Amino acid sequence: MEFEAVIGLEVHVQLTTKTKMFCSCSTKFGNPPNTNVCPICMGFPGVLPVINKKAIEYALKLAIALGCKINLRSVMARKHYFYPDLPKGYQISQYELPIAEEGAVEIEINGQRKKVNLVRIHMEEDAGKLIHDEKHPYSYVDFNRAGVPLLEIVSKPEISSPEEAVAYLKTLRRIVRYLGICDGNMEEGSLRCDANVSVRPKGSSKFGTKVELKNMNSFKHVEKALSYEIKRQIGLLLEGKEVVQETRLYDEATQTTHPMRGKEEAHDYCYFPDPDLIEVKVPESWVEQVAKELPELPSQKKDRFLKEYGLTEKEVDILIEEKDFADFFESTVKLYGNPKPVANFLLTEVLRYLNRDHKLIGETKLTPELISELLTLVDKGVISITTAKQQVFPEVYESGTSPKKVVEEKGLVQESSEDKLRAVCEEVLKENPAEVEKYKKGKKGLLGFFVGQVMKKTRGKANPKVVNQILQKLLES
Repeated sequence: MEFEAVIGLEVHVQLTTKTKMFCSCSTKFGNPPNTNVCPICMGFPGVLPVINKKAIEYALKLAIALGCKINLRSVMARKHYFYPDLPKGYQISQYELPIAEEGAVEIEINGQRKKVNLVRIHMEEDAGKLIHDEKHPYSYVDFNRAGVPLLEIVSKPEISSPEEAVAYLKTLRRIVRYLGICDGNMEEGSLRCDANVSVRPKGSSKFGTKVELKNMNSFKHVEKALSYEIKRQIGLLLEGKEVVQETRLYDEATQTTHPMRGKEEAHDYCYFPDPDLIEVKVPESWVEQVAKELPELPSQKKDRFLKEYGLTEKEVDILIEEKDFADFFESTVKLYGNPKPVANFLLTEVLRYLNRDHKLIGETKLTPELISELLTLVDKGVISITTAKQQVFPEVYESGTSPKKVVEEKGLVQESSEDKLRAVCEEVLKENPAEVEKYKKGKKGLLGFFVGQVMKKTRGKANPKVVNQILQKLLES
């Protein structure tokens, strides 16, 4: 019997507001434990929370970007459950009347686009964080994260494979980063994902018993956890056993899942409207204003780049991954004029250095002016592309120095004199008679070897185009 997976994702997006959801405490990550706290986010009796307007604005941004139906009236609710990292004994969230419903995330996988429909987007506050002492039988609680604003995006169970789930998450992460509402850092918990997964006989319309997966803090973990869980459930059904509805944790060390607790249903949380918070009423004029201010979204930018710049889909996918990188590319093209060389240089040299240093383009000393100037020096024959990559760009990247200045200070101006280069080419051919003979017998690929020898003798200063022409004339004579 063949089985198919049915997956729904609940993604928590931590908003990049400066203050928490209901108080003025900082949301800054990495501060000493229990320093970003006050009586409100610690849940002291008698305190009155006040909702963060910026968090509502960010919710509207995402809802509009995903084509959701925005509820102009929504309600904050108390969701009751008891964990040591939840200081009030309940979480302020939304239940019956969320900020937004419906909408969709369009993903692309194996060259095909698929729309994953949404159930809802709702606002809520985060809980604190448990820190377990490995040397002693203690667990500590850091409440810095308690009260930090979150958006929860709940998808319909329309995802059918771990690969689709990862594509959905990557797409969503790219969108919230473009909108500037979340940094998308999964390792720091800024973007977290819970998955509901079940299996059923292929072609069946009836859902199987779902299991909730938690503790997945990277795309790789999501893919591995879902793959394992799908195989585990199929194995149980083939043995004639039942799948138990429960919450399971992903164990990175063993790459398996194990039971955490029985799965609660919505009624188990005893939701009711929070009596301390008034209804959230959003004027239509505010929605219209937010919609006008939305940036170009990743999918829109991709379609435009493909149309305007004549690049391959693979090139465009990498260029648009980070908004700042895409903007840097466009700014450079405006200065330089030709998109293809700019894309080639950014996707090879620049990206190699960014990946090496784990940096974004905005965290470096690079500017579109510097890259345009460097490529122009190559076009004018002042330096070769090899010299640009190996000797000029590293200095520009590290210090932000003008490429022209680097070329002048290091004496890297390219040698293009035919008379001078001819003498070097003749010398190389005299030193390699065996290779010359092989070339003349048809092994034309040796031309690259001769060019390399000339470049070596001139310490990379020879103009490769001129060298090629001279060598071909000498070898054919």
